Amino acid sequence: MNTKKLDVAQVWKDFEDLLAPRLSLTSSDRVVYSHLFRHSRLEGKLQFSFVTPWLARGTGLCCQTARDALRRLNSHGVLDIIERSHHGYVVRLRLPQEVREVRTPKVLPSPPARLPLTPQSIEDTDFLQTTPLRCAIHQREGGQCFYCLRRVNRRTRCLDHVVPRVSAGGNSYRNLVSCCADCNMQKSNRSAEEHLRALYRDRRLGEAELNARLRALDDLAAGKLKPQIPGQS
Repeated sequence: MNTKKLDVAQVWKDFEDLLAPRLSLTSSDRVVYSHLFRHSRLEGKLQFSFVTPWLARGTGLCCQTARDALRRLNSHGVLDIIERSHHGYVVRLRLPQEVREVRTPKVLPSPPARLPLTPQSIEDTDFLQTTPLRCAIHQREGGQCFYCLRRVNRRTRCLDHVVPRVSAGGNSYRNLVSCCADCNMQKSNRSAEEHLRALYRDRRLGEAELNARLRALDDLAAGKLKPQIPGQS
């Protein structure tokens, strides 16, 4: 990317006026995004590698808080984690106008929550669009990680794309699951089946659990695991 063509003032306005409020980014999310922007896109780098201690020092956050912010930004589609290893991270940071939630204007139904979604409209729903829709995916899993079955709570849960974004995975309820932060990071851009088999090899899943999770993947893809839509009885 040619940094001479980057309108930094416009990027910052879009971040503050559109991206941050629309995704309800926390103060930690904001400072991590700003720091990574400074060292990647502002320098003309589409991909950027770093280690967690570097990010923590540069943002004034502890390592765990910095990692949590990375996971949230990844789940929102603000950045892609290209690689994660003991050497650190390789990420691609998106500019605000490259994020779907900013690029696609919000169209709210009228009245917003009183009209139940039809079977066809749920298939067209972006489940990352609003907090209630994101919560519906978490609630569908009943407080468990979809992959490893570990218990999760509001602080440890993430939304994961079964088919990764880099493989054109969308934000349908058929492609989003609630999972623990470890599975979100370890799966990265691998297929869900590959990740489940890795959990089995690591003895985090038994044979029966693996087979049950593979069947759940099939049910998810077939549209059998519909979440409870907010406002619907």
